[in-house]
Amino acid sequence: MSKVLVIGAGAAGLIAAGAAARQGHEVLLAERNPRPARKVMITGKGRCNLTNYAADIKEFISNVPVNGKFLFSSVSAFSPSDVMALVENEGVPLKIERGNRVFPVSDKAVDIVDALVRYARKAGVRFIQERIVDFRVSDHRIVFAISETGENLRSDSYILCTGGKSYPATGSDGDGYRLAAQAGHKIVPPRPALVPFVLAGEEFKELQGLSLKNIAISVTDEKNKTVYTDFGEMLFTHFGVSGPVILSASVAVPDLNCAPHSLIIDLKPALSEEKLDARLLREFDGNGLKSLSSVMPSLLPKSLVAPILRRAGDTGEEKISGVGKDLRAAIVRAMKSYDFSITGTRDYNEAIVTAGGVDTREIDPKTMKSKLCENLSFAGELIDVAAFTGGFNLQIAFSTGYAAGCYI
Repeated sequence: MSKVLVIGAGAAGLIAAGAAARQGHEVLLAERNPRPARKVMITGKGRCNLTNYAADIKEFISNVPVNGKFLFSSVSAFSPSDVMALVENEGVPLKIERGNRVFPVSDKAVDIVDALVRYARKAGVRFIQERIVDFRVSDHRIVFAISETGENLRSDSYILCTGGKSYPATGSDGDGYRLAAQAGHKIVPPRPALVPFVLAGEEFKELQGLSLKNIAISVTDEKNKTVYTDFGEMLFTHFGVSGPVILSASVAVPDLNCAPHSLIIDLKPALSEEKLDARLLREFDGNGLKSLSSVMPSLLPKSLVAPILRRAGDTGEEKISGVGKDLRAAIVRAMKSYDFSITGTRDYNEAIVTAGGVDTREIDPKTMKSKLCENLSFAGELIDVAAFTGGFNLQIAFSTGYAAGCYI
């Protein structure tokens, strides 16, 4: 039996510790917070979107735009079905909702946290409240870890599961990056992901609170090249835009805070420009004496009418009878290409996950063992992997944690 120190009792750490203990190891789990898994407690708006019941591994990986291929082995070995079975064996019934999202029947994240803690404790894991602040490394091996209180914690193996930098109030302040670097690892610069966009200008402010469904978006770079497209829902806020399609774009486009980008919204993606023009003509028919602004709400949310007409170069006071082909074409273009300049994203306080982290090229994808430091492994958000919303990121934590615990 060897000694294992797991650092960080989040989703990855609890699974890693429990898996290692079930291999017969003596496991110590160090967590800086009085209560484990504080971030899990707030996931899914407090309901905990535990995983995604994707049809197969390829479908799962397609939802991981940052280094998805790295996860083939670990997710195959400990799949969404395995996670669901583990949690239900710990007494928490689950349900599958829209988009294959998995939640506890109770809709209480605390039930998931308690199940994970039970899984670890029943395996014999010992918990301590300690923050690990330093490693002592010699000959590509960790000799001991140093706690904030100055205690030297010696172990045969170490699993680093400290998370990224998102929601720093939960304790994710980037400690793990520094510890990994001490062991010789390259850190891909962290960035907020699954996070809203900040937009330039003032126009979006008059749309604050407006939710749009069934729209398409494109993100273009400084060369006007399209780097991301999506279809779904979004929301205007006091600082810019949020919602599912925006959060997903923030994962897939890595340099939003480094280079100029534009957001282009297609308000009528189901219609070509020609069909939208025909739709305008149908709405205008028989309304010749009405103003343009009074007819347009049949096509757009009321708060969007004035901004779209301004983009088309019209005040909206024009009578329908006076609207010609050129103005119709301008309105169609404005509706199909409603664009804004992106100045960046919100910060880590609003980011659901962190992209960046320990370079995956320096980690064995099957075992999560470091290729540079012989008794160190990694799991969870600390690794440079990031997925879209829908339970994929928690599953990554569980799968990589399980691999790290099993292959000590």
